[in-house]
Amino acid sequence: MNEKIYRDFDKASLAVAYDNRGHVPECEAIFVEWGDRSRAYRKRSRNHVDVKYGSDDLEALDIFIPDNPTGAIHVFIHGGYWRSLDKGDFSYLCEPLTDAGALAVSINYALCPAVSVETIVDQTRAAVAWLYHNADEFGGEASKLHLSGHSAGGHLAAMMLATDWPAYGLDLPRDLIKSVTSISGVYDLDPVPHLPTNDDIRLDADMAHRMSPMFLSPAHDAPMSVIVGGGELAEFVRQSKESPHREYPQVELWPQIQVNPELFV
Repeated sequence: MNEKIYRDFDKASLAVAYDNRGHVPECEAIFVEWGDRSRAYRKRSRNHVDVKYGSDDLEALDIFIPDNPTGAIHVFIHGGYWRSLDKGDFSYLCEPLTDAGALAVSINYALCPAVSVETIVDQTRAAVAWLYHNADEFGGEASKLHLSGHSAGGHLAAMMLATDWPAYGLDLPRDLIKSVTSISGVYDLDPVPHLPTNDDIRLDADMAHRMSPMFLSPAHDAPMSVIVGGGELAEFVRQSKESPHREYPQVELWPQIQVNPELFV
């Protein structure tokens, strides 16, 4: 009998349960489409690309300027299992945000195995803090800062909600983040050390648990929406349903992104 290593999974079945790319065989074509749409949007938008928030080459962000600004800032954090993809692959997601009047920001971070997940969390905090201090230069209001993220980016967005911002920076308010939307996130990292991808991610059991939003309390009461696609792997659906946060809508997969302007207040 194969040994159970996480919940009811043995090593082989756990690898399948968390293999998003194996679940979506056309993923490479989807990535190409994302890139094409993103390059097209960068060409026709008003933007500042590769704005540095730190000293690492990948500590940079892209800022997209709305034509009719509301002052709101919306930060998107990309996924890729902490080891792949780039902010530039997701520029197209910023278009509906700027159309709604938000200053839209897509952030980069260094990738595993060059750095640890803990370092990536710290880099994301640094990017958010930089925006709080500097977004006014681009027409954003620091008091209207919202986050979203997908997959590993959903994990990072949830970690930002669990951050004690005054402890991180004495000039940062506890309610720095006004809302979080986490899409298809990973909230319990305990299975990750057992996955083949951990050859790159390099999490041990202790670090996986400490980097799990599932086991952390939000540092303040900003609303968080936890969203998962109806056709996703069962483990991602379960993690979203069991997330300790406030809303758990399981939705069908949508071909287009829609933004509710009422969120940007």
